[in-house]
Amino acid sequence: MIFFWIFLILIGALAYLAGSLSTIRIASIFVYHRDLRRLGRGNTWLSNFRRIYGNGGIVTLFVIEIVKDLLPVLIGGWLLGIKEQALLGRAFAGFCLVLGRLWPVFNRFRGSYASLCVAVAAICVRPAIGGMSLAVFIFLLGFKRYMSVATLAEVIVYVALSMILIDESIIMTLCILTGLLVLIRLTPKIMQLIQGEEEKLSFKEDISYKFDQKF
Repeated sequence: MIFFWIFLILIGALAYLAGSLSTIRIASIFVYHRDLRRLGRGNTWLSNFRRIYGNGGIVTLFVIEIVKDLLPVLIGGWLLGIKEQALLGRAFAGFCLVLGRLWPVFNRFRGSYASLCVAVAAICVRPAIGGMSLAVFIFLLGFKRYMSVATLAEVIVYVALSMILIDESIIMTLCILTGLLVLIRLTPKIMQLIQGEEEKLSFKEDISYKFDQKF
């Protein structure tokens, strides 16, 4: 039993730290070997990254983000798989990963929407849940053009499908708690939307700066 708890602590720490890491800084330093803080507008926001590295850089960033999110979740499944609890390991790692994405320790606990992070974590637990959640997010982002609306719908679908498709109570609870974390973090943005203060995304211009907003 002691090894089970040791594995949980290791998984939680690894996943949270992975979620806290800035994918933009990782790509800039380890792929392009340049410090983004000394280029362009001197920040590590998506708009500055795109300005320096272009659309090809965004593709690279997307790939790195997926790999960075996948690794701790798969490692979590592998570690608890030793105790025949692989699915629990992936669900717990996904929870901690999203926690780190929403409240990153390396960015003064100011996170982002965690939309892709949620989808990757969900796919590792139940591919159908993650795939459907991501599809809803992409559809609504293109149709409504509000990040908060698309992420809110994604999380609602994720939680609802988890309650329907997952039989193991502890894993279902972890998925629901993961969704609740995002909902809590989304509350200020939803209030802005209700008050008519959130801007729509415009695909006719460079919209990357609109993803820079922190909670």
